[in-house]
Amino acid sequence: MKRGRIRWPLVAYDMLILLALDVLLLVLYRSSEHLRWSAILLHSGISFVCVFLARSRGSVYQQIWRYGGIQSYIRLLIADGAAFFAVLAIEFLLPVTVHVPRLSFARLLSIACMNLLGALSIRMIYRYAFKYGPEDTPRGHFLRLLLRIFSGEDMVHVNVDTVQKIKIAIIGAGRVGVNLAEELLGNADAAYAPRCFVDGDPEKAGREIHGITVVMEDEHTVEQLSRFEVQEVVLAIQNLSEEKKRDLYTRYSSAGYKVKVYDYPVMQTAGQKRHLREFDVEDLLFRKPIHISNEKTSAYYRDKVILITGGGGSIGSELCRQLAKMSPKQIIILDIYENGAYDVQQELLTAYHGKLDLQIEICSITQKSALTRVFERYHPQIVIHAAAHKHVPLMEKDCIEAVHNNVFGTKNLVDLSEQYRVERFMMVSTDKAVNPTSVMGASKRMCEMIVLSASTWGSVNYSATRFGNVLGSAGSVIPLFKRQIAAGGPVTLTDRRIIRYFMTISEASQLVLQSGPMAKNGELFVLDMGQPIKILDLAESMIRLSGVQGVEIIETGLRPGEKLYEELLVKTEQLGKTENSLIFIETDTPLRKEELDNRLALLEQACDTQRDEAVREALRQTVPTYCALDDVNPPDTQAAELSTRHPLRERRKPVQVRV
Repeated sequence: MKRGRIRWPLVAYDMLILLALDVLLLVLYRSSEHLRWSAILLHSGISFVCVFLARSRGSVYQQIWRYGGIQSYIRLLIADGAAFFAVLAIEFLLPVTVHVPRLSFARLLSIACMNLLGALSIRMIYRYAFKYGPEDTPRGHFLRLLLRIFSGEDMVHVNVDTVQKIKIAIIGAGRVGVNLAEELLGNADAAYAPRCFVDGDPEKAGREIHGITVVMEDEHTVEQLSRFEVQEVVLAIQNLSEEKKRDLYTRYSSAGYKVKVYDYPVMQTAGQKRHLREFDVEDLLFRKPIHISNEKTSAYYRDKVILITGGGGSIGSELCRQLAKMSPKQIIILDIYENGAYDVQQELLTAYHGKLDLQIEICSITQKSALTRVFERYHPQIVIHAAAHKHVPLMEKDCIEAVHNNVFGTKNLVDLSEQYRVERFMMVSTDKAVNPTSVMGASKRMCEMIVLSASTWGSVNYSATRFGNVLGSAGSVIPLFKRQIAAGGPVTLTDRRIIRYFMTISEASQLVLQSGPMAKNGELFVLDMGQPIKILDLAESMIRLSGVQGVEIIETGLRPGEKLYEELLVKTEQLGKTENSLIFIETDTPLRKEELDNRLALLEQACDTQRDEAVREALRQTVPTYCALDDVNPPDTQAAELSTRHPLRERRKPVQVRV
């Protein structure tokens, strides 16, 4: 390992300390040992050489002591211990070789201990001068003088005036919060200056950590922050619960403080970094990200040929990214939109340096002849069906296209999967398929019925996964709110009572992928997505996060087919458990093949009329759970009750998730 250059001024200071101790204990304090000058010089020379060599080999003089932590001081302690034993060994041999009187063990130990104390003191003074020297006070001038003496550096050039830094309160005086404070205090270029800790432990309240006061967390906390001139607060608490995070965010954001988060991995591994970041949209879920994929999942997709329909979309592209990590034999991205497919292709080819076998096929799932060529060319082992028209208002206007693409596109894929003996067919579904009030939701429910029916008569293993709204996906509410806030408003909300379940794109993709090795055949998987979130609360939180003032929220009225709330299950009392405590199976009775064919024929006849109303009426006949909006959307008096309703949690206790 390459060593850093030795700091010779520090070596000189250490040797001066050792020289002063030798003069004190060997010259001035003679005790019963009467040493000649030649013996004193010899003993001093031995000490100098042993101490210097031990500290040099221990990289003590290569340390940057302004940032030195406990490990640096432990290294100094070990080096001086080695030097002490080396001196003892040499002292034991001296009378035999050069006939010089041996120093007593007590005197040698006294010199070693006092030398170590002196070395520690000079380094602590140096660190103190560096950290607290920038103040324009007599104390600051004195500390800057000490710094010049020790290292020749001037604090004016190596530190930043704390007045120019952002003053923060660190929420949490535990290990994570203290780590953050140490980082900021030890970094002269840090943009933040910790002014106080906030903690709920009465034993810590009123005490100091690194010279920073710990404030008790109570109803008066916000008032006390102004005394410390705090500008922002940083959450630095490990394993923070949903409720606690919600309370802290609401309390400090309502008081006008920008809230940030300090991510500190429990285990520092390669590629992991400590990170101080903005409180972002994912944090507004007030739950920890759910990491589902595991080694069993990775092994299932290894060396497989996988076809992903809609592979250029939000979910499809993330599925490609997740699968690329699992060493598949080949990934085929099928999409009608060439730009999206091209973007994910270039991203993955760059990331894997061309080692990933990635193919692009541009075609529509409604064109069975084009799909046949794709199946004939690649013979996929696994088909992940993520292609669909998903925009509720647009599909209300274009009912025929919704049924053609979603329903008959799925039917084409199922037929070809059977014809080419695919091993596994996994379909991406949506919570809008539960008691649908829209054409899009009804069409996706029909897709589920096709897949589940095929599981009873086909040779392929089928499954479907159902989840809620995906944060950041194309056309979702989050990007819309961001654009509206950036433009200064107004933020448009269809109805302030609307409630939705949310998950991240990564979570949604992992759920789909885990259904592969988990599914037996014909399962409909549902994820426990936590508490539903009111869109009004989400909009208000995003406005506070942005820091933009005066952004107005306007209600525009419910759009055609839009529910006030979404459901994850058709029958909440029929839930099957899986090996993952967050994934459930909805038990649904599949249609017989003859019944399914009859319903598809009815839909096809309706589409042939080229009348949207005829298609809508056919959907009502083929999807019995297709409801009128008035039957689903409750009156205003029931809106508050919905915000706390959670069908999954009514049946079991919350679980802890490892992140």
